[in-house]
Amino acid sequence: MLVTDFDYDLPQELIAQHPMEPRDHSRLLVVDKKTGEIEHKHFYDLVNYLKPGDVLVFNDTRVIPARLHGTKDTGAHVEVFLLTRRDATDWEVLVRPGKKLQVGAKINFSDELSCEVIEHTDFGGRVVRFKYDGIFEEILDRLGETPLPPYITAPLEDKERYQTVYNRERGSAAAPTAGLHFTKELLQKIKEIGCEEVFVTLHVGLGTFRPVSEAKIEDHKMHKEFYTVSQEAADAVNKAKAEGRRIIAVGTTAVRTLEAAGADGQLHAGSSWTNIFIYPGYKFRLVDDLVTNFHLPQSTLLMLVSTLSTREIMLQTYKKAVEEKYRFFSFGDAMFITDLNK
Repeated sequence: MLVTDFDYDLPQELIAQHPMEPRDHSRLLVVDKKTGEIEHKHFYDLVNYLKPGDVLVFNDTRVIPARLHGTKDTGAHVEVFLLTRRDATDWEVLVRPGKKLQVGAKINFSDELSCEVIEHTDFGGRVVRFKYDGIFEEILDRLGETPLPPYITAPLEDKERYQTVYNRERGSAAAPTAGLHFTKELLQKIKEIGCEEVFVTLHVGLGTFRPVSEAKIEDHKMHKEFYTVSQEAADAVNKAKAEGRRIIAVGTTAVRTLEAAGADGQLHAGSSWTNIFIYPGYKFRLVDDLVTNFHLPQSTLLMLVSTLSTREIMLQTYKKAVEEKYRFFSFGDAMFITDLNK
């Protein structure tokens, strides 16, 4: 299957630059995963498509201020983007400019924080070892910047707007954006109609958003991401599945966690790394329906959502979203992929 099979035309002006206020007033495109039938709603209408017993699975990760600006000993400016923590001092990072930052290079960020490049990674990044005085997380909060995707060029006044209202576990390089549409009031309404809310954690890495460089999608290799599933979450999902209740993933990161930790059809508690790549031909073990944002052309995320439905239905849906001028990507509108007639 070719990467070009997942292409569509997206006008630049439809890429959302500002978040909707209130969060749940963004538009919601509801699509039947089997027939392609479409309904146009607002996100707060999601409750009308839910029923008692449904289990909504959320990713409760929190975006860290992952972008650091520093200088080499020569005085040259350097940017370091934190990706994955290895231990108390070592991180996998992206660096700019990359060619000039070889093993042994030292970078200073402030009197209390510096690092040294100790290793190259297989994706063109580096492993750096930080030296610091104090608590690393507190220093990072003072010096780091919350990263926004490169297609968002407008400044964000409230950095918390790029966090979900239910975030708890620090560690992501990017937000699980489907969750940005939920308000605390909407979550309360979902509980009141008898739905369960389950939380898992997957720390989002940039690998999820990296373009597919291979012509055939089967040749693409996903980068790994760290996830955690509590025993409480595993028990809730397994009980619901055994009883025939719907498992609704909120975002593709929740999908990746559920399917990685539930490869045998049972969700298992614990922590691990996943490089799961979901594309047409994959059979879902746990996920029934999906709340998601719209995704880049030819992206692994578009391939994932096409797997829950079909490539033809998803491309048709995206074409309709463009015609109806939905807003795309992180601060854009949402889609609910479900079975409208079930």
